[in-house]
Formats: sequence, structure tokens, C-alpha cells
Amino acid sequence: MARVRVVTDSACDLPPSLAGERDVVVVPLSIRFGSDEFVDGSTLSADEFWSRCAESAELPETSAPAPGAFQQAFLAAADDGYDGVVCITLSGAVSATLQSATTAANEVADRIPVRVVDSRSMTMGQGLIVLDAAEAAANGASIDEIEANVVSVAARTRVFGAVDTLEHLEKGGRIGGARALLGSLLSIKPVVTVVDGAVAEESKQRTRQRSLRYLADRARALAPLDRIAVCNGSAPDIEGFVALLDGIATTHPLIVVELGPVVGTHTGPGTVGLCAVTAS
Repeated sequence: MARVRVVTDSACDLPPSLAGERDVVVVPLSIRFGSDEFVDGSTLSADEFWSRCAESAELPETSAPAPGAFQQAFLAAADDGYDGVVCITLSGAVSATLQSATTAANEVADRIPVRVVDSRSMTMGQGLIVLDAAEAAANGASIDEIEANVVSVAARTRVFGAVDTLEHLEKGGRIGGARALLGSLLSIKPVVTVVDGAVAEESKQRTRQRSLRYLADRARALAPLDRIAVCNGSAPDIEGFVALLDGIATTHPLIVVELGPVVGTHTGPGTVGLCAVTAS
């Protein structure tokens, strides 16, 4: 039976306890508030990130892990006796993380085979793909089988987000300034999605409640689901949103996580994310 380790990066927002339980190694990105730099999940938790966002006048920035960080994770798998690694990264359309992991995989090719796969997703969209891969690895799937399955699951993964303000998306270059201005003038509560690995506009809703209901309706329209997750970006109405998802048919139970700094930097506080993998 093959022994394959699954590696990912911290943009996946998997809680450390869940990652450890599934034998998933998470390589962290870095977060900067001005001159202060932090390691995602190590020197900066999600709660600490949101507290800093509330106190800071400037928006945070993120940076991809250096190739050496991935190389260390890959070599550790070789040292632990694994036969190979499948590394699932944050979408290459929004980050250099994929490139760093690919560079590292080439560097360790003489020690252990590594397949780097672009999730074409982010936050728990990426996380759900990782969980599926970890389950396959635990069941003894080969590196080729896991890689192929990741590609299949990624194609069935959808990510939506109700953002409370367009400020972070606009300043981060994710949505044009004209649309950000329009949204502020009309008090529109936008819903965004991930298309071809990048953030795109999904819908404009007049109120916060309508934006959350829109997310719930999208989940119901996609059902039956294989996996579903909710990401809480310091949103005061997160419990009410979770209640809207009651009764949706899904193979695996709903997971609720904190939206981490990597995606939260670009969406801002009050974000509610919905991530789902449709049934095959």
C-alpha cells in the first residue's frame, strides 16, 4: 500500500486540529501589517488577525512561502518514509505560492516524487479538496490516483463570499475602483465567487440579509453536495447564516472555520464564505 503525504498552504484555512488529525502538513504564508511581519497560524492566529484589522488604519498584505519552506516539508515526508507527496496549493491566479511549491518539488526530485496541483481555489474551497485528498491517501491510494482525484474534485468545487465592504478587494486590486465606488454609493452588499482561480463578481444584493440568503440559495441549488464548509471572517451574523443551511443534502457534515488572514486580507471583516464540492 502506498504511503502518500498531503501538503498544502495556509490559505486553505484548515483548523490545525483537523489538519493534524488527517496527517496534512500546512506550509504558512506571511502576513504584514506595515513593518510588522507574521507567520500565518504560527505567530498570528485568525482571531489576532481580525483584532489587528479592527485596530489598524492600513490594510495588511500577504506573501507566498519561500520555496525552501515547501522543500523542508517535502524532505520531511521523505525522512518519515513516505513514498510520495501531493501538494495542493492556493490558486496560481492570485498567488506565487504555486510557483514556490513547484520550484521546491524540482529541487527534491532525487529524494521523493512530488506532484504539485493548483487547487484553482482558496480558503475552504482549497481546504475541502485537501480533505478529500487526505482521505484518499489514508485509504492507500497511489500518488497518481490522488493527483487525478484532486483535479476532479477541484472541478466540482465552488466558492462564494458575502463581503461587508469592497474596500479590501478594491485596494488589493481584486475589483476595480469604479465598482467599489458604485457599491459604496448604493450601499450594495456584493457577493463574490471564484472563477478560473480568481475572484469575480457573482451578485449585487441590496442588504446584508439578502446577500446571506443568496449564498444559502446557491448551496441549495448545488445540492446534493459531497462536502460543504462555512468560513467566518469575524462576522457577527455567522450563526444565523449557518442556520440558513439546515437540511441541505451533503455526504460529509458541514464544517465551520475561521476565515484566515490570507483570504481575509483581501475580503475584510464581516466576510461570510460558502465553499462546496458537488456530488460526482
